[in-house]
Amino acid sequence: MKATGHKTNWGRLARPVIGILLLLVQVFFAVCLCSAETRPGIPSIFKPESTPADSIYSLSLLVLAIAGFIFAFVAGLLIYSISKFRRRANDNSEPPQVYGSSQIELAWTVIPVLIVLVLFVATARVIHAIQDAPKPAGAVDVTVIGHQFWWELRYPELGIVTANELHVPVSDPAHPTPTFLKLLSADTDHSFWVPRLAGKTDLIPNRVNNMWIDPHDVGVYVGQCAQYCGIQHAKMLLRVHVDSRDQFDKWVRDEKQSVVTREATEEGRRIFETTACMNCHSVSGTVANGRLGPNLTHLMSRDTIASGAAPNTPENLKAWIRDPDSVKPGSLMPGMKLNEHDLDMLTAYLQTLR
Repeated sequence: MKATGHKTNWGRLARPVIGILLLLVQVFFAVCLCSAETRPGIPSIFKPESTPADSIYSLSLLVLAIAGFIFAFVAGLLIYSISKFRRRANDNSEPPQVYGSSQIELAWTVIPVLIVLVLFVATARVIHAIQDAPKPAGAVDVTVIGHQFWWELRYPELGIVTANELHVPVSDPAHPTPTFLKLLSADTDHSFWVPRLAGKTDLIPNRVNNMWIDPHDVGVYVGQCAQYCGIQHAKMLLRVHVDSRDQFDKWVRDEKQSVVTREATEEGRRIFETTACMNCHSVSGTVANGRLGPNLTHLMSRDTIASGAAPNTPENLKAWIRDPDSVKPGSLMPGMKLNEHDLDMLTAYLQTLR
């Protein structure tokens, strides 16, 4: 009987200990994943490339360190208590009863207050540094408008309108060139989030929010809408192209160029201008001046279509026009129901929009 009782007690002890060990293993793997090298196309706050993101990263390390210490301390006390004060076989006596302890009550009141105070001060400092940062004279201004389910990007000082792929210059710490974003919404709540460049900021109807980024290295940084905005929220993706100064200047020059229509694609242009396409989309130099959908003036200069849902290839573009739901189920773009000849001509015309 003694052996059976002893085994039962150890069985009761083993279950919570195994559970805690499994939780620790999960925490360990989570830390390894967070600290691993970031692969292209995978956003991560643990590889910051901009001052706002770096400030958030430093704050997150402080919070994780404090939370990790609390977790380790509480888990250690729990394991110690389970081991030391477990019920022994044939021991039915009551443990000593303790009715209050001023020292313990004071400790569990003062220590949490101090922890919260430290976190509050650290967080307030980061928020102040990001939100109240001065705007230098050479900053780039971009107006970002969230739509269901794509991003409209306007450069008011440069006269450029594009969609889904934001181009900004790299910011040299010696000569900072930050990009200041004015965030608006055309319909419902959205949230602009590129983890390696900045924290998330909401786009709310009838309200103007602002944020800024100053990327330190060239490359492509991915993000997406971080606020549920409808059935295609998950595919409202975003790409930020951080260009060198020369590359950015070239991109600006290219975006300002007018569209040149080739004679071979004139039929496709006619189809575009005589169907519902022109009611939603704009192409400079044509009668198309719609605002409900992305500006297509330089469509083929973008890496993706459908707000990042698919690579910008002729095959995907044709499939997107034929049946938008095959590429992005639930999108608000209607199928044009064109015959195969008209579809080929329209696709050929769109491929000239560079």
